[in-house]
Amino acid sequence: MKHLVLGALCAAVLAAPAVAQPAPATTFVQAGRVLLDPASGKVETAKTLVVQDGKVVRVADGYVAEPGGKVVDLKDSFVLPGLIDSHVHITGQQNPNSRLEEVTQSSAEQAMIGARYAKKTLMAGFTTVADLGADNEAIFALRKAAALGDVPAPRIIAAGSAISVHGGHGDVNGYREDVMHVLRPGSVCSGVEDCRRAVREQVWLGADIIKITATGGVLSNTAAGLAQQFSQDELDAIVEAAHRMGRKVTAHAHGADGIKSFLKAGGDSIEHGTWLDAEGIALMKKNGAYLIPTLMAGDFVVGIAKGPNNFFTPAQTAKALQAGPLMLDMTRRAHEAGVKIAFGTDTGVSAHGDNAGEFALLVKAGLSPMEAIQAATVNAAAHFGLSDEIGALTPGKAADLIAVKGDPLADVNVLRQVSFVMKGGTVFKE
Repeated sequence: MKHLVLGALCAAVLAAPAVAQPAPATTFVQAGRVLLDPASGKVETAKTLVVQDGKVVRVADGYVAEPGGKVVDLKDSFVLPGLIDSHVHITGQQNPNSRLEEVTQSSAEQAMIGARYAKKTLMAGFTTVADLGADNEAIFALRKAAALGDVPAPRIIAAGSAISVHGGHGDVNGYREDVMHVLRPGSVCSGVEDCRRAVREQVWLGADIIKITATGGVLSNTAAGLAQQFSQDELDAIVEAAHRMGRKVTAHAHGADGIKSFLKAGGDSIEHGTWLDAEGIALMKKNGAYLIPTLMAGDFVVGIAKGPNNFFTPAQTAKALQAGPLMLDMTRRAHEAGVKIAFGTDTGVSAHGDNAGEFALLVKAGLSPMEAIQAATVNAAAHFGLSDEIGALTPGKAADLIAVKGDPLADVNVLRQVSFVMKGGTVFKE
């Protein structure tokens, strides 16, 4: 009897007419001027972007709308794709208490701080960021919360903890030995096999991209210089292990030796690139590698090191004054040589929400305003292998878009005053 009843119920369900599903909500973004595809360099006028399910489904001529749809009136604005910052540290920010915070903040606290900075970054018009060095637990939790819409935040590409050499940039330096052993991340390694292990563990823990510290760094509290720190064999092993597991590798690199050794290993991109020389430029072009100049970081650390309220340690101060002034000319030479450039700021060194200050520095280094915008849209999207999803406003791409009142092609500083932000079809600022 039981089987007969269940059979009758199943038959009734199958025979019932299908319930009509409501049509997806549609948003009509009416743009006065719009840069739909920065790669083309073409600015169009009087267009309507039709948005459904978080994506641009079509672009119509003129200002159109349909009954039941939401209209976003940006007729008096310049609309462009949401900006991409290829290098941030969203869970913290340099300040006089930074060294103390390293030993007092829990992973959970860092994630919550990151949520605050992520909102500031999104409100500044950056709808995608790559976090290239943070506590694994904190950044991977924040990435998930951003993806679920639990916090207002950019889309987050996360490296987690950087692969670093023992005692080098990325390791813990300048505290009591017992404290440093507790704080040292598992991504610190020495030797070929140990470095392969570190990469594989980062992928296992959730890294979207592998970040390594190929050279010394300005803000590590050690007088170990800014030259190469990994051996060539270690770099070869890191890149091979990452590529075998489907991850790109980007390198923090200042010294020319570390830049070239990493590129010879097949690395995908260079962060900073301070002492990039002619041979390094040739290797970048041969590999198709991207340069992320992070000019704001160089500008910021010099300002702190020279200022009356310098809170850097003596080792940090010396390296800041050595590296910072070289980065603008390096970017100019790389751009003139045709190296591919993706926008990145190293924000967290400077203040979150000020990311768009990088545009003016890129223009100062010789990029046109359009090239600077391309660096923060189509170039950055290609750098992360996300050209099918972000970086432009063509049909099928994510409805990540921003608006400004002025003309960023006449003055890139206009991008520091974003008046409208949409990410994935959701309006966050208007």
